[in-house]
Amino acid sequence: MTADPLKSVRCLIAIPCLNEAGHIEAVIGNLAKALSDLDARIVVADGGSTDGTQEIVRRIEGQNAKVTLLANPKKIQSAGVNLAVATYGMDCDYLIRIDAHGGYPEDYCQSLVAEALATGADSVVVGMRTVGFGLFQKATALAQNSRLGNGGSRHRIGAASHWTDHGHHALMKTAVFRKMGGYDEAFNHNEDAELDYRLNQSGYRIWMTDKTSMVYYPRTNPISLYRQYFGYGRGRARNFLKHRSWPSIRQMIPLSVVPVTIGALLAVFNAAAAIPFALWGGACLAYGAWLAVGERNPHGPLASVSAMVMHFAWSAGFWREVIVARNRVRIRAAGREMPR
Repeated sequence: MTADPLKSVRCLIAIPCLNEAGHIEAVIGNLAKALSDLDARIVVADGGSTDGTQEIVRRIEGQNAKVTLLANPKKIQSAGVNLAVATYGMDCDYLIRIDAHGGYPEDYCQSLVAEALATGADSVVVGMRTVGFGLFQKATALAQNSRLGNGGSRHRIGAASHWTDHGHHALMKTAVFRKMGGYDEAFNHNEDAELDYRLNQSGYRIWMTDKTSMVYYPRTNPISLYRQYFGYGRGRARNFLKHRSWPSIRQMIPLSVVPVTIGALLAVFNAAAAIPFALWGGACLAYGAWLAVGERNPHGPLASVSAMVMHFAWSAGFWREVIVARNRVRIRAAGREMPR
C-alpha cells in the first residue's frame, strides 16, 4: 500500500490576527482536518487583541496541542507571519498563510500542498471571493467581486490555474520564504505584493491554483473600508518607491481619482475642470445601476458608492505615501547642506 505523501509534509499554518473574536474560532475549526491529514501545526500570531480573541485561542490551545498562541508585539500581519516562521517554522517544508477575516474549505491546506507537490511551485496562490451579510457589507462584496472594484484582477475573477506573478498568498516553501528574508515589515499592507515582486526578480515560480479558494468578509462600514483601502494605497506606493515597480494599467485608473477630485475644485473658475470627476462618478453610478438591472442585484447602487470609497481611499493612500517620502528626501538633503 502506497503511503500518503501528504502525511510526510511538515507545514506551519500561520494566522496573523488582531481583534478577530468573531471569526477566529470558525477559521481554526475549518482547518482542523489539515492537522490530521498533514504533519501540521497552527500558530495564531496575535497583535494584542482586546476583544476576546486571545481567550478563544487559549481555550482551543488547551484542547489541541497542535494549536499555539504567539504574541506579536509589532501588531502588523507581516511581522506576525515572520515571527511565526522564525519561532516554529525552521523545520517545516511549507508555510501556509491564513487570513483570520476569511473562510476556508476543510481541505484548503491539503489542496495547496497537493498543488505544490504536483507543480513544484515555490509559491501557490489562490483566488478570493468576497461575501457579505449586512447591507453595506453585501454592497461592498458585490463591488469587490466586480470589475468596478477589482479591475479585472485574475485572482478575483476565478481564472483557471496558471503561472503568475502575483496572487492572494496561500502557500510558500519555507526555505524560499526565509531565503527572501520573509515579508518586509515596513509594509503594514501589500506586503504580499512586495514579496511576490522579489520572488519574481529572484527567479522563483508562483502558481495560481483553481483547485481551491478562500472567502473574504469585507468591512462593515464606510470608515473601516476607507481605512483599509487607504492602507492598500500606501502599501502599493511603498512598493513603487522601493522597487520602482509601476502600478498596472488597472491600478492607474483609481490612482487618478484624488487628482481629478482636486481638479474638480477648479470648476469655480472653469466648469470644464469638473469633467474628469463627473466621468468617474458617472461611470461608477452607471455600473452600479447595471449591476442592479443586469444582474438583478438590489445592492448595485450602494455597490457603486462602496467602489467610489475604495477608489478614492486607494488613491489618497498612494499619493500620501509618495508626498511624505519626497518630503523626507528633501529634509535629509537639506540637513546635509546645512553649514557646520
